Amino acid sequence: MSIFGANATEPEESSGGNELDGADGPTAVDEPADPDGPGTGGDPSDLDAEELVLGYPTAPEPVIDGESIAAEPGAVTALVGPNGSGKSTLLKGLANQIAPEDGSVLLDGRDVHSMDTKSLAKKLGLLSQESTSPDSITVEDLVYHGRYPHRGFFERTTDEDARAVERAIDLAGCGHLRDREVGSLSGGQKQLAWIAMVLAQDTDVLLLDEPTTFLDLHHQMEVMEIIETLRSESEVTVVVVLHDIEQAARLADRVVALKDGEVRARGPAEEVVTEELLTDVFRVDADVVDTDRGPRVTPIRARHEE
Repeated sequence: MSIFGANATEPEESSGGNELDGADGPTAVDEPADPDGPGTGGDPSDLDAEELVLGYPTAPEPVIDGESIAAEPGAVTALVGPNGSGKSTLLKGLANQIAPEDGSVLLDGRDVHSMDTKSLAKKLGLLSQESTSPDSITVEDLVYHGRYPHRGFFERTTDEDARAVERAIDLAGCGHLRDREVGSLSGGQKQLAWIAMVLAQDTDVLLLDEPTTFLDLHHQMEVMEIIETLRSESEVTVVVVLHDIEQAARLADRVVALKDGEVRARGPAEEVVTEELLTDVFRVDADVVDTDRGPRVTPIRARHEE
């Protein structure tokens, strides 16, 4: 949904793919907020995939072949699995980045593939692994670009936009970076800026594709704290792809484990994250101990094909 590739689709008004030529600072004016926009109350959104078949033109077989999942409204659902299990492909299908060969993705009962770009962008935001932007843009200007679904291409930003941006920057903890150019940031700092941008979009559903990968421990914890805040203080429905199964067990209300494009287990973390699942899905022997912070996983050895 973003011209920078942070979200599910690009805006209809964009003419240049994943970058903006200009990076002028936004100007706030008084305009009424959209009464039908997100953040106005109501029940959490449902996001359901039904018998979804997803693949790529260069692949002989579908990556996801007839799987169904339901993201718990207002909760955090984690997709876990080994490399190549189909986690990111499934997330792209949920975000309308990949057209399904069969099946459907329903957002509050409406097929996302029938929704126009801005209607979907007001309801669903995606932080992808392919986020790009001009290095010279400031963090604050980047975050303002998350507001594009809520105004026309030539409309000036409003007080509501300014409030949404401040909320997003505060939640992402990147206020100290607002005047920095994105190109000058570390990987962890950039990730916080991108998260602030997708938060400023102010959607009912948020999809995050491996938001902690390649980050140091400090920035991993910051990202996890953002997601925990969303869970406890909002009614946003979150689906997150994670490599670290212990992070997923700690963070998520529900865990969906995939292998070879198939859902092998789903449910609360304490039911899904078991020694048997780690053997079957991840091919490792491990000890799993239940704690008040979720299952604690201690890997012992890798299993090899016989």
